[in-house]
Amino acid sequence: MRDSEAAAEHATRPKRADARRNEQTLLDAAATVFVTSGVEAPIRDIAAQARVGTATIYRHFPTRADLIVAVYRHQVESLAETGPALLTDSASPYAALQIWIEAFTDFVITKQGLATVLQSDDPCFDPLHSYFLERLVPVCTQLLDAAAESGEISAGQDAYELMRGVGGLCAGAGANPRYNARRLVRLLIAGLCR
Repeated sequence: MRDSEAAAEHATRPKRADARRNEQTLLDAAATVFVTSGVEAPIRDIAAQARVGTATIYRHFPTRADLIVAVYRHQVESLAETGPALLTDSASPYAALQIWIEAFTDFVITKQGLATVLQSDDPCFDPLHSYFLERLVPVCTQLLDAAAESGEISAGQDAYELMRGVGGLCAGAGANPRYNARRLVRLLIAGLCR
């Protein structure tokens, strides 16, 4: 078997459970450090948070861009999976919508530092916005439709518009300590009620 064939076979093989757990730990650690120190935080800080060596991070994510993209995708997937689960487990569809929007708000607030990176000239970041919309707009639509069908909110709400509104409220904070984006988002969601 040639080297290229062996590499292709290795790339298509599913990761072992322990390798997936290790990667999950690294992504969670990186997300935590990015929130407190930004996406340019030293890799050694992420390694310390994950309790691994820096070589382990570089083995999974050869470049900082690879790590940033992986953290972003990991968190988008988590939000995408949370929506349907909340519809099953929450007291009502509106309660599920509220909980999901709170999680979405946290995601948006913690991604404010990514804005500069995502608007950079690095082409690896180009597909992230489309990916974000493709994965999360349908989830938000499902939650809105369920809450409307239950009679808890007015019908005809647009998920993309709501998500943009939440994003705008989160972006408004800047460095103002008196600005509470989460409170404003709660008011926005309360305004959907009949």
